[in-house]
Amino acid sequence: MSFEHRSAAAKVLIWGFACAVLVGFSIAFLDRGIATWTHGHFHGVRFFVWLTWLVEPVPYLAAGTLAGLAVAMLCGWRPDARGRQILACCLATLVALAFKEQLKYCFGRTWPETWVDGNPSWIGQGVFSFLPFHGGRGWASFPSGHTTAAAAPMSVLWMAFPRLRWIWAGFVLLVAAGLLGADYHWLSDIIAGAFLGTACGAGMSALMRGAKPMGIREHD
Repeated sequence: MSFEHRSAAAKVLIWGFACAVLVGFSIAFLDRGIATWTHGHFHGVRFFVWLTWLVEPVPYLAAGTLAGLAVAMLCGWRPDARGRQILACCLATLVALAFKEQLKYCFGRTWPETWVDGNPSWIGQGVFSFLPFHGGRGWASFPSGHTTAAAAPMSVLWMAFPRLRWIWAGFVLLVAAGLLGADYHWLSDIIAGAFLGTACGAGMSALMRGAKPMGIREHD
């Protein structure tokens, strides 16, 4: 393994450890207090719900764009650097969402608020728990799918267009603010979703960089 690869592996481990520490700290000391405070101050404020809608089209755009690119490749098109960045955005989003579903089932976390079929919640019944492999929509809070869907493509764009990083980060932060304000998710759910989406975005970006046609060299 080269020094570059060892350095990349070390960064992954460091970020993974940092995520675990932040999630654990949030679960232990922040989640319940934040959920109680936001419910008391912002319950019924539609603005926060509207913020969560920002990310709703992202999975559909990713799937539709990927299908269009597949048809274009069947017709002879081959992606250049920009095309591979678009592919990375699409693949990162769809892969991250697939991972998210499996993690939700594995962790089985209850929600801050009661939303569906009388699910147990912190605001409704004072329930704050993880029930691994329980299954069901009432036990699917962790990690946040909205944050995952926002962070995956935005992390690709963060690396591809560094001068516009305030836009990419701002999009994720707006979605996160909406989720907290509407009591849709715990803070730790959002942290985990952001890490999952970012990890998938970074991985797909690296994969696409390694998939450039032979003989072609790119310059930053």
